[in-house]
Amino acid sequence: MWRRLFYLVAFVAVLYGPSTGLADLSPLGSSQSFAVLGHETVTNAHVDGNPSTQVYGNLGVTPGTSVTGFYPDGTVSGGTIHVNDGLAINALAAANTAYGNLASLSGTDLTGQDLGGLTLTPGVYSFSSSASLTGAVPLTLDFQGTPNADFVFQIGTALTTGTGSSVDVINGDSTSGVYWLMGVTGGPGTGSATLGPDTVFAGNILALTSISLDPRAEILCGRAFALNGAVTLIDNPISNNNTLEDFDSGRSDFGSYGFSGGSDTPVIPVPVPGALLLVCSGIGSVVAFGRRFFSIS
Repeated sequence: MWRRLFYLVAFVAVLYGPSTGLADLSPLGSSQSFAVLGHETVTNAHVDGNPSTQVYGNLGVTPGTSVTGFYPDGTVSGGTIHVNDGLAINALAAANTAYGNLASLSGTDLTGQDLGGLTLTPGVYSFSSSASLTGAVPLTLDFQGTPNADFVFQIGTALTTGTGSSVDVINGDSTSGVYWLMGVTGGPGTGSATLGPDTVFAGNILALTSISLDPRAEILCGRAFALNGAVTLIDNPISNNNTLEDFDSGRSDFGSYGFSGGSDTPVIPVPVPGALLLVCSGIGSVVAFGRRFFSIS
């Protein structure tokens, strides 16, 4: 079935616009171009002696209208700031869809285990309540060279990382995906992520409420999306495309466009008639989700 759907999508794309290929069908959809996205506010603070916040990719907020602490204290490159405009609204809707799809998957229960020092292979990992990443030994995510593979972390309430903790991703490729979901089982008002000072993080954070990055915490390959709350930054580098901007870290996202499972060069689609757009979007979503997650148990 997936092969037939692929041929249908490819045929339509050739007729009506440039094909992005299966590698571009990220679960993040139109939110893929964003590095930071907040529901209420996006706030940046700068502490003397620290490097300033640098965001590579679009930064947005919606339906809130407050973005503070940028220019001169923070910069945005590889994208622009979007305040409650059409691009931000569509991105938040796509991020919520991605959250719902990823949260519905089932996998291995890691409740009570600290992530620091673990080496994991692709799959879905769940925590019934909170999760932590502490210690000097990193969490290692080993893709083992497997194409179209993903790590999905479903965290019931909150994720907290300790000072100097880190996530290392190895043996990935351009289709690799890493997704962190907070608030999966905690109910309304829960679902936060706090990255401690000097954390070196990787992957896409989709928090049901808020995200806070302490001084010098880094998301060198990924994104920070607060679906119902605020994003708070303090002197943090964040890149949604490590191939184009790694802040001289030497870290790689293997061309996966910030571990979103897509191309390292996003393609802007050509407008098509409304009915065709709906058909293509629906087929594309089915193919993307089925291809990446149908076999995960």
